[in-house]
Amino acid sequence: EVQLVESGGGLVQAGGSLRLSCAASGFTFDDYAIGWFRQAPGKEREGIALISSSTGGTYYGNFVKGRFTISTDSAKNTVYLQMNSLKPDDTAVYYCAALELHLLSLWETWETYDHWGRGTQVTVSS
Repeated sequence: EVQLVESGGGLVQAGGSLRLSCAASGFTFDDYAIGWFRQAPGKEREGIALISSSTGGTYYGNFVKGRFTISTDSAKNTVYLQMNSLKPDDTAVYYCAALELHLLSLWETWETYDHWGRGTQVTVSS
């Protein structure tokens, strides 16, 4: 069974940092890229970043502007999202998802992803 489990969310003050984790199981990790998305109430799901452990390639959404960093530990089948200089506008549910490698050019389109985690809440207070 394919599983993606996010963890590491929580409440943080503006300017603070959080590191999210996405633990993957049930599929060959190197056959997919893993992306992070977020969705705030009343807003569309937004692509944050993506990483392919097999190619080492990383992609970031334009709004990230160096505040977030995606990384992977292939030995643990885990992808991380380090988030710094958090703002209240970063408040959202954060999801990780698995994308087939031949769809990398569509990484920001959430409908192209095969598998999703349940999400972890990130709340940034002002």
